[in-house]
Amino acid sequence: MRFPEFTGEWATKSINDLATVVGGGTPDTTIGSYWNGNIQWFTPSEIGKDKYVAFSQRTISNKGLNNSSAKLLPPQTILLSTRATVGECSIAIDECTTNQGFQSLIANKNVSVDFLYYLIQTKRKELIKKACGSTFLEISVNEIRKIRVNVPSIQEQEKIAGLLSLIDERIATQNKIIEKYESLIQAMCDTLIESELCKVELSFSDFGEPYSGLSGKSAEDFGEGCPYITYMNVNQNQIIDTTNVGLVKINETEQQSVVRYGDILFTLSSETPEEVGMGAVYLGKTYPLYLNSFCFGVHIIDESKIFPPFLAYYISTQSFRKAVYPLAQGSTRFNLQKSDFMKKVFPFPIAERQNKIYSVLKTYSDKLSAEKSIAKLFCEQKNYLLRQLFI
Repeated sequence: MRFPEFTGEWATKSINDLATVVGGGTPDTTIGSYWNGNIQWFTPSEIGKDKYVAFSQRTISNKGLNNSSAKLLPPQTILLSTRATVGECSIAIDECTTNQGFQSLIANKNVSVDFLYYLIQTKRKELIKKACGSTFLEISVNEIRKIRVNVPSIQEQEKIAGLLSLIDERIATQNKIIEKYESLIQAMCDTLIESELCKVELSFSDFGEPYSGLSGKSAEDFGEGCPYITYMNVNQNQIIDTTNVGLVKINETEQQSVVRYGDILFTLSSETPEEVGMGAVYLGKTYPLYLNSFCFGVHIIDESKIFPPFLAYYISTQSFRKAVYPLAQGSTRFNLQKSDFMKKVFPFPIAERQNKIYSVLKTYSDKLSAEKSIAKLFCEQKNYLLRQLFI
């Protein structure tokens, strides 16, 4: 698919010909003066949802910048995630930095930033395929620089980017609608659960058994095979999105844990403590279904004490998040100790009240799901054009 006014051949180049590739870094988290400054510092979970990003969850100071491998990136830099979650990208509106989970692209003067942003999205499968690692998948800066792409004239670049930008504007609007519903549900969730008078003290080991995610996998194992729940699916949802799963090869002789209906899943590892212990409940019927290696799950074995769907809301409350936050251990990468988490005691509403609270919140969650379905349709339209407009 091509605009009729353009007929010339596209030139074959490498990413290195089009942009400067810059890595990121994390200041020492034990030194307070390195943090809470005026420099935005992004992590992979904060990008990819919208085309543009302006504000990060955490910031660093000039001292933190100067005493780490983090680099100050200019406005209009394409932030490209290259570790764990590979291939997500957004454009930074202002100066910023990133952690080491990025290889960001600063476009050359003769390249449209918007075009490069869309071009790199068409290479996501290739990025994932080239990623490697034993504990987490990562693609190196040299592999990114060597990726071959086809590029038209600057005029055609701008025309293509202009069309795709219109769809991204509608996606951004839809995402704002979704955020409003999420904020409403969060406020109701905190209010309903915190105001409960009848509560019981329970640890997750009182009603569940923990299990680990995938182990012993390499980059070559992903992309086909059995479905598995991705890290971002757990990190960004209260209830697992069953339409958004990855694929992984599983041999018949492998001993891998399987996710079951009602399981509560948690992020196990992240480069920020705030993202450790984020959770979502699986309420689907797919079998077998596996879990990524950066998460762990809990099988519910005593439903007389806990109503599994209720956990989707409980684990997102501010009180729960505050209780889990101190369990994250590390300096540049943080990990949740499963044994400590399973033993920690939390105040739960009694089982009968859990069911009633869930019924109220589910009404609003259903509306949220409908809005997310609309957003998904726009993303599918965008992906179709990405396949058709690029060589």
